Amino acid sequence: MGFEFLLRSKYIDLNIMDLNFVLRFWFLCVCVCVCVGVRDYGKKKLKKMANRVDHEYDYLFKIVLIGDSGVGKSNILSRFTRNEFCLESKSTIGVEFATRTLQIEGKTVKAQIWDTAGQERYRAITSAYYRGAVGALLVYDITKRQTFDNVQRWLRELRDHADSNIVILMAGNKSDLNHLRAVSDQDGQTLAEKEGLSFLETSALEAHNVEKAFHTILTEIYHIISKKALAAQEAAATTVLPGQGTTINVSDSSGNMKRGCCST
Repeated sequence: MGFEFLLRSKYIDLNIMDLNFVLRFWFLCVCVCVCVGVRDYGKKKLKKMANRVDHEYDYLFKIVLIGDSGVGKSNILSRFTRNEFCLESKSTIGVEFATRTLQIEGKTVKAQIWDTAGQERYRAITSAYYRGAVGALLVYDITKRQTFDNVQRWLRELRDHADSNIVILMAGNKSDLNHLRAVSDQDGQTLAEKEGLSFLETSALEAHNVEKAFHTILTEIYHIISKKALAAQEAAATTVLPGQGTTINVSDSSGNMKRGCCST
């Protein structure tokens, strides 16, 4: 009787041990499956996000805002990208940027706009951000003559650091303060013509010409890029064999441009 009870007890213990092993093994399998599933889901999710981001725009254009401190660059940026204006905005420290996506002649263009600090002590920092820029909005304050007189210095710095084909628009900001005007519209027009720049007077407060200024820059950049793309396609479509003077067709002229960041 005692021997039979002992056997049964061991049998029960063995069954319990087997059950524990099975439960642990099952739990481990579930954990592995969950981890693999999460990993695969994460990969698919990231891939979908990457594809979606890639198809959000056809072109990415970097634009820099330059000009003396206090001329209203930050408010121009916030007005264009967020349709906001802050009366108590502080001077930019270093560099800030914002983006906005819009349609230019049927193409989706993402404007990446860099607001560079106007203070002299930040010049060494912000000069590096000129590289890669394809457009610039050079801003002065129509109520402060000194900011207009400094435009030439800003132009020299821009042309020293940026691409030679960069599109530049000069903006006389704060046109809403016409009663405090220290720079005439004609002065702005004359300087712009002399330097080969586009010109507008703007008001970030009243949202006057802010949209037009950026659209002008982006449209001109797009036209330059389109002309270069067309020229490249035409050059690729025909190749002259050296020494033979024979022209042959080597590519399909209907090839699509690769999306990405464009330079002029």
